[in-house]
Amino acid sequence: MADDVRERTDGQLAELLRRRQDLARPAPADLSALAARAGTRASVQRAVDSLDLAHLQVLEAALAMPSPLDAPVVAALLGVAADQVEPLLDDLWALALLWRSPEGLRVARTVAEVLPHPAGLGPRAADSFVDVPDEETVRALTHDAPAAARAILDRLTWGPPLAVLPPGTPDRVAEAARWLLEKHLVLAPAADQLVLPREVALALRQGRSHAAPALQPPALVGAHRTDSEVDAAAGQQVTDLLALVDELAAEWGLRPPRVLRSGGLAVRDLKRLASVLDVTEARAAFVAELAYAAGLLADDGSLEPSWAPTPAYDEWQQHPGPQRWAVLARAWLLTTRAPHLVGTTPAGASGTVNALGPEAHWPPARGLRKDVVDQLAAATPRLAPDRESIATALGWHRPRRVPARLDTVVGAVLGEAEWVGVTGRGAISSAGRALLDGRSDTDLAAAMQPHLPEPVEHVLLQADLTAIAPGPLSGGLATFMRLVADVESRGGATVYRFTQESVRRCLDAGWSADQVLGALGDASQTPVPQPLDYLIRDVARRHGQARVGAMRAYVRCDDEATLGAMVADRELSPLQLRSIAPTILVSPVAAETVLEFLRDNGFAPAAETPDGGIVVPTTGAHRTPQQRRPTPVTAQTVDDELVTTMVGALRAGEEAAAYQREQVASRPGPTLPSTDPTTTLAVLRDAAADRQAVWIGYSDADGRTQRLLFYPERVEGGRVHGTADGTARTLSIHRVTGAVAG
Repeated sequence: MADDVRERTDGQLAELLRRRQDLARPAPADLSALAARAGTRASVQRAVDSLDLAHLQVLEAALAMPSPLDAPVVAALLGVAADQVEPLLDDLWALALLWRSPEGLRVARTVAEVLPHPAGLGPRAADSFVDVPDEETVRALTHDAPAAARAILDRLTWGPPLAVLPPGTPDRVAEAARWLLEKHLVLAPAADQLVLPREVALALRQGRSHAAPALQPPALVGAHRTDSEVDAAAGQQVTDLLALVDELAAEWGLRPPRVLRSGGLAVRDLKRLASVLDVTEARAAFVAELAYAAGLLADDGSLEPSWAPTPAYDEWQQHPGPQRWAVLARAWLLTTRAPHLVGTTPAGASGTVNALGPEAHWPPARGLRKDVVDQLAAATPRLAPDRESIATALGWHRPRRVPARLDTVVGAVLGEAEWVGVTGRGAISSAGRALLDGRSDTDLAAAMQPHLPEPVEHVLLQADLTAIAPGPLSGGLATFMRLVADVESRGGATVYRFTQESVRRCLDAGWSADQVLGALGDASQTPVPQPLDYLIRDVARRHGQARVGAMRAYVRCDDEATLGAMVADRELSPLQLRSIAPTILVSPVAAETVLEFLRDNGFAPAAETPDGGIVVPTTGAHRTPQQRRPTPVTAQTVDDELVTTMVGALRAGEEAAAYQREQVASRPGPTLPSTDPTTTLAVLRDAAADRQAVWIGYSDADGRTQRLLFYPERVEGGRVHGTADGTARTLSIHRVTGAVAG
């Protein structure tokens, strides 16, 4: 393996480092260290897990045949033409999962450990020093086998190759197992186990390693869209998303929900948010999670913590819509949060996953999200693939890295991609493609800008107490309209509804009736309708008639009839209101609760300061402390410049190592060069597998280094077990200073 790596050209070494980037960090000292690291189990496991189904099937077929490999034989095992297999074998060699010996291609030793049962095949009978019948004899025996024996063989033929006979196995099954053992069709590694040897399985499979070779990716199918409808739909979704984030911040800026003791958002608070946003709970959870991932929302860190907008939200809100979308889109692509898990019950747990909670953190989410969107980008232009075909394609591209409920995850990602504007009507949008290309936020904003409506600075007031915004409102007007009215519907135009509660909310914020009417008149292209004027003045006339203060609470009002109605109202009995003067009531309940109860029961009180003034709450004043925006943890990529530098360093390191080996060879006796732990581990494992001796330098407890001719038997748990000078010894690998084959 090391010789094969040394003989590669600079371009081939660069390709290896690009495709297996874990080999480059930390940088290996020389090519021998690179080869040793490429053969470690962790690195091979990662490389095998990244293979698509075509490469995986070819690798499994290569493991099923004896070395060296022959492309026509591998092709025959798969039942395909040799010219289909050869480029795949070359790719596997480029990944260092295969290596070239003088006799031909061989599979890297560690691959067999990562794939112990390739294509569902069991161990070779030859490895257990057992003779099994040839192919014709196997077929003849199978033809004459008892029905129970044939049933066992049918279950084991295509894997898994291991069967367990539990206590109480029926006599006919036990008899069939004995018959199979007598005919050497199965092996018995334990008294209650049966294993189908690889040679017998291939005979039963008619010489095929796989029942259905899949060397070509499955085609995506779906509906075709036009560019204009895709981008228009994406633009509308982005408009809605920006409005939803603003409404969430406005709601939680005034009424921040508590953080659960275990972290996350309470179910009732999520339901309230869904009601305020007028969306489903799933979409409300997505909006909250996205704002959290983008750093616009956080735990305020107080003694009784609550979820509130961050100062970054105020800065974000001042930017134009396309720039705001770029921040959200990049946060969505990189986050490891999984909003679709909210409301589900995790395996092995009793409760449900809460929005913004630690259980919604799922590291595979980022990779799966990227894989799904990559499939959309790779599809035929303007094609909106259906969920089933994307799930099938994803299973082909990453057969060893798909979750158990792949269809559910794919559906969730497609829904999120639509909500965030990466897709429109199921097809990837032009702005979504720019996001996948890794462009800057400026380029992303430019890609989305043509598809977003221009902000408007006016509304159309209607006589039915509604206002129509013919597009997204500019910042100040949008804030005012959210304060004085409730959103009734969204779309190309937003409809706002004026109610007593919404007008009172604006008056509570310190606005007077004349100021509200003046602001509406300035913003509207139509005169203020008479019904709206009456509504605002009527609410303003009653607003603040009753005053609520803390004694624990008192209510004072010049209208004695109003106070009498409060005392007589059964719904207000929990407040335990008591008259202490013709115009004053007191209550043992907190003033905030009294204020809320009175408002919920048709009264319109105002909060009062100790000196008799009206409390004017600051709109959206609650913010979390200034904090660093969360940065998604991403793997550092190995770029072309680093690869070129590293290849040159590896060549220089190899020249130095070769010079050292020449110096060692010229001296009498074995001189051991220092080797890094990865190289030492690889040398010891190879020697144990080949039953060969190895010279090692070993540092004892006193710090003295002794030279040993060691015969390793097995390597496990950071120790190597074997013999030296005829004595069994167990050595700690971290004390081995160097190792070379004996």
